[in-house]
Amino acid sequence: MKKFSGMVLGMLFTLTVNAQIGKLSDTVNYLAPIKKQLETKFPKNRTINLVFHGHSVPSGYWTGSKVHTLESYPHLLLGKLKTIYPYAVINVILTSIGGEWAEKGQTRFTNDVLSHKPDVVIIDYALNDLGIGLERSKIAWSKMIEEALSKNIKVILVTPSPDQREDITDSNNKLALHATQIRELAVKYQVGLGDPFAQFQKIAKEKGSIKELMSHVNHPNENGHNLIAEELFRWFK
Repeated sequence: MKKFSGMVLGMLFTLTVNAQIGKLSDTVNYLAPIKKQLETKFPKNRTINLVFHGHSVPSGYWTGSKVHTLESYPHLLLGKLKTIYPYAVINVILTSIGGEWAEKGQTRFTNDVLSHKPDVVIIDYALNDLGIGLERSKIAWSKMIEEALSKNIKVILVTPSPDQREDITDSNNKLALHATQIRELAVKYQVGLGDPFAQFQKIAKEKGSIKELMSHVNHPNENGHNLIAEELFRWFK
């Protein structure tokens, strides 16, 4: 009994230390149960539900309010997953709403997200959270994360895609601050993190522009969406 208690305390200590030193969940083990299911063949397999909760970007909006569903990152991710999981039945479910921010998304999280019985929830609200600020955004994201984790649902947080009106090369830019906060939440709750903002930022610094990745002032094109999909795909490999 003492040995078991010691093991539990050791695990708790490790999680606490990981959070304190800024250590993320690792991409190999975090989704291990999901990946095992994705590898399972008929008749022992089951449908895996990936729910994308956020604003216009995961919804697929590009320029002129046109919705490019199949060229946007949820379905681009599905295509990538099928290359390595040929026996998997995967549902890509969008609960995202264009123009919405995290506080609104949080109020409908129980009814609109959890009702789909997700295996993984992907949360992407930071771009629209510029209007509510860091503190209110953090509260709403935390509530959604905690609710999902209370149901033993895996979560991946997504840092923002760009707004070309913002200088994303500036580390004190509003989007950069939201990206930092999302990374901190991923560490605190030991959940997954897709960090496309870091990739967009790197390209902006190297090339001086991200126009080749954008369809609109704040909506990526297929290249930009593919960048986001790659950030998520690494958690499933």
